[in-house]
Amino acid sequence: MLQDRFGRVHDYLRISLTDACNMRCLYCMPEEKTPCLPAGRLMSAVEIETLARVFVNLGVRKIRLTGGEPLVRKEAREIIERLSQFPVELTLTTNGVLADEFLDTFVRAGVRSLNVSMDSLRPEVFFSITKRDYGERVRQNILLLLNAGLHVKINSVVMRGVNDHEVSDFVELTRHLPLHVRFIEFMPFHGNQWEHQKVVPAAELLDRIGEDFEFVKLRDGVHDTAKKFKVLNHTGTFALINTMSAPFCAGCNRLRLTADGKMKNCLFSQNEMDLLTPLRNGLDVEPLIHDCLSQKAKELGGQLQPDYHQNDPEVLKNRSMIAIGG
Repeated sequence: MLQDRFGRVHDYLRISLTDACNMRCLYCMPEEKTPCLPAGRLMSAVEIETLARVFVNLGVRKIRLTGGEPLVRKEAREIIERLSQFPVELTLTTNGVLADEFLDTFVRAGVRSLNVSMDSLRPEVFFSITKRDYGERVRQNILLLLNAGLHVKINSVVMRGVNDHEVSDFVELTRHLPLHVRFIEFMPFHGNQWEHQKVVPAAELLDRIGEDFEFVKLRDGVHDTAKKFKVLNHTGTFALINTMSAPFCAGCNRLRLTADGKMKNCLFSQNEMDLLTPLRNGLDVEPLIHDCLSQKAKELGGQLQPDYHQNDPEVLKNRSMIAIGG
């Protein structure tokens, strides 16, 4: 069992397949150009399988593949199929651009749920955020996934003055579609131009949604990061992920592996534990996993402030979101 010094049991592993992406989302990528990791520094498909097996033997019951964009990884199909052998819930977070090309792989590997990142329903805003004109393709692929019977969650990072005016438009999608829309507060990472003024806190979002819809609160699980709601008579649901205004660290059960094989015990942690180099040297990585987990801070990686207004992105020591894997 993977338990930290605060009694939190960790049974959820997020594995980044690559730091490459076919979009350039402003909240995820640094403004300055940063080269992607060379192939030799990425975990191979076999190494991902090997490390995943160690974590599963230690109690991990859910694995999420992330990126970058995980589906641009050349070996993505092989990796998904290798991980499908484990007794875990296997899922992905994707921007949806390539989802149609992988639908057969998802079905064959038993993937039942996908998170699709989509931050705007308006072509001009979508392009301004992603620097790519893929909005309509993503929407069609979301419908394709739904028609195939997959559980689809839309992840939308809300930024004041950028896309916050579309919140009710996203909630409207849940009227007739079995979608689960999640609004994520803008979080600070290296080079993403975060400012606390751009955060739209949960209470404000609920007030805005309440002006257009009548909704009820749904029950949340102990490890849920999303606080779930449902508009009366709507087919789908919406949720808020309040990392900045109402952190949920007490129920955290998540661990992360970056594409270059570094373990992070928190999205905001400064320190990382290299698992890939010892693995390649034939060493036992299990003690390193426990060591990394033992260093996990009580909340917010030990470096963010509980009051997000007090955070200074210039002093935070962390990778960019795309290099971590979300």
